[in-house]
Amino acid sequence: MDNLQNPLAVFEKEAPEVSRAFDQLIDALKETTGLDAKTKQLIYIGIKAALGDPKAIFYHVAMAKAQGATREEIRDTILITLTVCGLNGVTTCLPIALAAFDESSIAK
Repeated sequence: MDNLQNPLAVFEKEAPEVSRAFDQLIDALKETTGLDAKTKQLIYIGIKAALGDPKAIFYHVAMAKAQGATREEIRDTILITLTVCGLNGVTTCLPIALAAFDESSIAK
């Protein structure tokens, strides 16, 4: 995934006003208190795996790891999508998620 252009950078360049509004939404969601930051990231990874979105998985695994998520938590978050989405999320996202976790410089 090293050669992929960051999709958010493209978004920011092509639609700066919309990108700023989106960033404000993200900031507001980060401030909610019902779930801790690690849990929010794991849920996001599960949703993106269910949608078969490996690019999002690649970027959010490092964020989850920075919040204290373990390799096993990331793996299980993706595996649980099997019950509602079948193999697509697992086969498209699990290898990328585990590689991103293993390559991340954040210690866990």
